[in-house]
Amino acid sequence: MNESVPTVFRPATTADVPAIVALVESAYRGDSGRRGWTTESDLLDGQRTDAAGVAALLDQPHGMVLLAERDGVLLASCHIEQHDDSGYFGMFAVDPAQQGGGLGKAVLAEAERIARESWQCRAMHMTVIVQRAELIAWYERRGYRRTGEYQPFPYGDARFGIPRRDDLRFEVLRKEFAGVPA
Repeated sequence: MNESVPTVFRPATTADVPAIVALVESAYRGDSGRRGWTTESDLLDGQRTDAAGVAALLDQPHGMVLLAERDGVLLASCHIEQHDDSGYFGMFAVDPAQQGGGLGKAVLAEAERIARESWQCRAMHMTVIVQRAELIAWYERRGYRRTGEYQPFPYGDARFGIPRRDDLRFEVLRKEFAGVPA
């Protein structure tokens, strides 16, 4: 991929659903996910998402799936949604071959910009599996803090993967935006 070509951000449409599912699955599951550092393959088997789940995100009135492309090739995506005065950030995926080059930071920064400027959010929050220490540390380096608030993993719902262990749970991470009026 030619990195001198600018990254273009745009909202996803229903035509993008198959490519988003393929990207998310490649970043989190199976052998392809092991090429990058975001894999959950040691924690979960099965799917990470499916076409119905992604399409449902596109139908939400206060959210979007944000895409990052170069030369029309999908390289990264995330789901952002407005929750009152906070944006929610989730389903973040970067092509494993593109990880480690700053693309993920750029996608996160664009998602935060949309939440701040378009939705007037005062913060961004997300949930991360607590066993993903390296991922939590990555977000902490970008200003997110651990809240100590936990949410259960949806055991028994194969739409979210098949757990390989019985102690999975999510922790809420939060970043306050400086200079956003109350």
